[in-house]
Amino acid sequence: MSRYGDEVAALAAPLTDAGDLDVLLDRVGDARVVMVGEASHGTHEFYRWREALTRRLITEKGFSFVAVEGDWPDCGRVDRAVRCSRHAPEDPRAALAAFERWPTWMWANEEVVDFCRWLRTHNSGLDIHRRVGFHGLDVYSLWESLREILTHLREHDPAEVPAALAAYRCFEPYGENARYYASATRLVPTGCENEVVDLLVRLRGRAAGGGAFGAWQNAEVVAGAERYYRSMVRGGGEAWNVRDRHMDETLDRLLTHHGPGAKGVVWAHNTHVGDARATDMAVHGEVNLGQLARERYGADQVVLIGFGSHRGTVIAGDSWGAPMREMPVPAARPGSLEDVLHAAAPTSALFVFPRDDRPDLLTTELGHRAVGVVYHPEREHRGNYVPTVLGDRYDAFVWIDRTRALHPLHTRQTDALEPQTHPTGT
Repeated sequence: MSRYGDEVAALAAPLTDAGDLDVLLDRVGDARVVMVGEASHGTHEFYRWREALTRRLITEKGFSFVAVEGDWPDCGRVDRAVRCSRHAPEDPRAALAAFERWPTWMWANEEVVDFCRWLRTHNSGLDIHRRVGFHGLDVYSLWESLREILTHLREHDPAEVPAALAAYRCFEPYGENARYYASATRLVPTGCENEVVDLLVRLRGRAAGGGAFGAWQNAEVVAGAERYYRSMVRGGGEAWNVRDRHMDETLDRLLTHHGPGAKGVVWAHNTHVGDARATDMAVHGEVNLGQLARERYGADQVVLIGFGSHRGTVIAGDSWGAPMREMPVPAARPGSLEDVLHAAAPTSALFVFPRDDRPDLLTTELGHRAVGVVYHPEREHRGNYVPTVLGDRYDAFVWIDRTRALHPLHTRQTDALEPQTHPTGT
């Protein structure tokens, strides 16, 4: 057994059913934000345990919404379905099956369908103003958000349509291809920034209630996406930071929009959830959602939960935009966090970290595996590991020794027009 064996045994609690999450619910307490990670975007067990925890947070702790690493317009269709809105599909599966942006399997999968069906049933017994939402935090949906803005303004505020059309026509020559737009900003550094800022200022001023909030958020997405794609051509960590700051600001708007006392659950990859200051991301000047939330609300109001596994299978692609397929996840690299837990932890375990008197396992830097939507199992031991101080990166950790791939819906393959966002594709 490794030098950490006794510490693992002392910290680990067996995880067999949702009742074993009691100690984690106690740790959540009155926190405003709970972020639930995953070590890949394609693992069945990560989604299932995240769902089990989220159900309990909603029913026992009164959480107001789930915000995911997904697009605002796509998740808006799901939100309308789970909140039983008029003209929305009765089965949220239809809304999830409509996801088109690669990687579709992140949210268009049977595991998320099960959760959303449960959420719709839960919401059906509540007053409309107390129904739990399902929202997207991400920044990619530039053209989809522009179209939604135009639709909203034509119906509710025709006087503002010209501003939206000016932004849309500025982007039109790029054929909804983010790569073309990003490349063009090398020659014209401001790109469509002026048109987007004008539109955003106008919609911010009109964001009062219901549909207007959705239009405002779509304008924020357009502005964030424009900044993001413009920053891509400059390289470094700037694009990553634009994206995570956008997600942080969106989360804050959602907490305000849902009203006094609102609380949110976030579903995203470990690389977004775990505090960047406890990894080598900080060395590269990168921030992330977990860090920003702790800084914004205070560490006592934010609970960060990581996930990990030793081996198994996963859904991923072998290049950006490639067809999804089931891939093997080989045994973890010797000396990594996953290797340490494989040697000493139960096959399924929950770790809730003490705030004081932390053992070496929580204070020593170890490699921690991160599998992205682009994955090459044969290169596993040359990459995919993030140097991590576990007890600083998360407040708790879910360990599943052997995992299996999730179950994607049968969605049609579409082109991936967005540039890859990070070496791990998270």
